[in-house]
Amino acid sequence: MVNSMVKVSVVIPVYNVENYLRECMDSIVNQTLKDIEIICVNDGSTDSSLDILKEYASKDDRITVLSQENGGHAVATNRGMALAKGKYLYLMDSDDVVKTNALKESYEWAEEKNADFVLFQSLNYINDEDRYYKSKIYSMDDVADFIGDSVVDYKDLGDLIFSIPVTPWSKLYNTEFVKNCGATFPEGLIYDDNIFFWDVLFNAKRIAFYKKYFFIRRWHSASSTKKGDLRFIDSIAINNLMINRFKKYGLFNQYKKVLYNRKINLIYDKFVNIMPKYEKDYYEAMKIDFNKIMAKGLYDDYVSVLDDRNLKIFNSCLSSDTYKEFKYEIAYFDLKRTNKKLRKELNKYKFSKSWKVTKPFRDFTNHFRK
Repeated sequence: MVNSMVKVSVVIPVYNVENYLRECMDSIVNQTLKDIEIICVNDGSTDSSLDILKEYASKDDRITVLSQENGGHAVATNRGMALAKGKYLYLMDSDDVVKTNALKESYEWAEEKNADFVLFQSLNYINDEDRYYKSKIYSMDDVADFIGDSVVDYKDLGDLIFSIPVTPWSKLYNTEFVKNCGATFPEGLIYDDNIFFWDVLFNAKRIAFYKKYFFIRRWHSASSTKKGDLRFIDSIAINNLMINRFKKYGLFNQYKKVLYNRKINLIYDKFVNIMPKYEKDYYEAMKIDFNKIMAKGLYDDYVSVLDDRNLKIFNSCLSSDTYKEFKYEIAYFDLKRTNKKLRKELNKYKFSKSWKVTKPFRDFTNHFRK
């Protein structure tokens, strides 16, 4: 049930972020849009996060604090979304910051455009270096320029759908729209943003873009998507769920080449970035997944669209006996490609017959002929 008095519901899943939580909460409670509710779901934190939330709730009656046993980001977020009563929904990360005018301006734009959701831009912040920077994926300049002041759907965007970050915090959603399309986060997996994003995108009829940098994404080693632990294996399941979403909406054949290449590339990227002690486990999970592709008779389907590198990754994973063999097969392949590029560059600077021999060089060589 949407409450007309509440313009935006902010849902914040919280887990062990005591070092960053006050900055996050300050950025929300000080929003220039005052008609908001703030639903904080403490996901079994073992640090002082819950105490901090209770402190803020005692001073601001817009804040509701729920607490549960640790179930993961998806469980906490889904619980908060189910309780949202505002006309619009904003999903906040508890270790990040949003500018204080973000909700007011994105809300007004959503109202003006009658949008199912509004996109806006985000900055990156490297915590350890105290440095801000812009990136192509979070700036979305190509998407912003394409949409402009108009309203579009995914069909209008074409391949630009892959230029939109799946992160929910770069978007303001119409709450009724989200609930009607049944979009939720798959529980028990990290990288769950991916599935929620595609369900929302493929159901949206009115997508608008507000070209301002509102969100500040904090990068730090404690982030679940950066730790490199065994949860990286979830990327395999998430990529398969993504492909299933495209099949569900009848878009698989149109985007098969992109989807298969993204799957292999993204899965391999997690193998490269996982902690060394988990490489074997990750490789075995990857090999099981690739063997399932073989068992389903889809090998030729993949091979027909994979680029050279992804094809090498795919085949080497299947044929290698150990994760180390696989690891060095791809490292060798990449080195050969790099050396080929370097050879091309080097050839530009090699001596050629058309070059004139300079006088100092002639003097030098003549000295040795005497």
